[in-house]
Amino acid sequence: MKLASFIVGSRESYGLKVDAGIIDLGARLGMRYADLRALIKENGVHDAQRFLHEKADYQEKDVTFLPVINNPGKIFCVGMNYAEKRVEFGEANPAPTLFIRFPDSQVGHNCGLLKPAQSNEFDYEGELAVIIGKAGREIDVAQALEHVAGYSCYMDGSVRDWQHSWFTAGKNWCRTGAFGPWLVTRDEIPQPQNLRIQTRLNGQTVQNDNTSGMIHSIPALIAYISTFSALSPGDVIITGSPGGVGKKRNPPLFLYDGDIVEVEIEKIGCLHNVVEQKVILS
Repeated sequence: MKLASFIVGSRESYGLKVDAGIIDLGARLGMRYADLRALIKENGVHDAQRFLHEKADYQEKDVTFLPVINNPGKIFCVGMNYAEKRVEFGEANPAPTLFIRFPDSQVGHNCGLLKPAQSNEFDYEGELAVIIGKAGREIDVAQALEHVAGYSCYMDGSVRDWQHSWFTAGKNWCRTGAFGPWLVTRDEIPQPQNLRIQTRLNGQTVQNDNTSGMIHSIPALIAYISTFSALSPGDVIITGSPGGVGKKRNPPLFLYDGDIVEVEIEKIGCLHNVVEQKVILS
């Protein structure tokens, strides 16, 4: 099952993505579950299934996609989690590299990414997003996937010339991350460690790997993070980017106005965004 958050007209809603379009769950279940995060928290996914065979209310072109979880309590990002990426950056730390991304730094599918005017090193990073569905603390690795609601694509854009001291400054500029197009529920992806992941820039493949190449697996990341921070429904873990980023190419390959960035993950879909240039008004 695919679940998406969106705006239609002036109303925020959420719904089921089906072959024929989008079924508006907010119009049907909104009095019980205010948004997709609430639906997940209150175990409303089974309620949503009842509407799978109804007629679609909208086509994709009729809605503005929001980040899959528009109001997550926490977004944990993992760095240096693929072998090629570690080689590119000379990373040797055996522990997961973690940093925080703020919710207001991200946009949804088909929405514009924003290249900061203060940077000439806006970089792409395609990643698998894990959405937590069941609360927990000190979660055992063996039970970790039971705490997952589903998976999505993420473009964890990096403002490289602002992250020299630490990741936070380079990861939280307005509209530098993208999250979507939708959440695919865990039951449809029983083996999340065997998914092809690709990033394309203007139609050319720039990252191409498989989630089997993660150094720290999804269960291991959930167990590690939940050791020091409780995880709640709607929290998001961005699991790291494969090698091939623009910063480490020769010559470097960065994002500019009009560039098209796509992150496609097997069994999930393709996240599509166009880069816009931030203009400083004099």
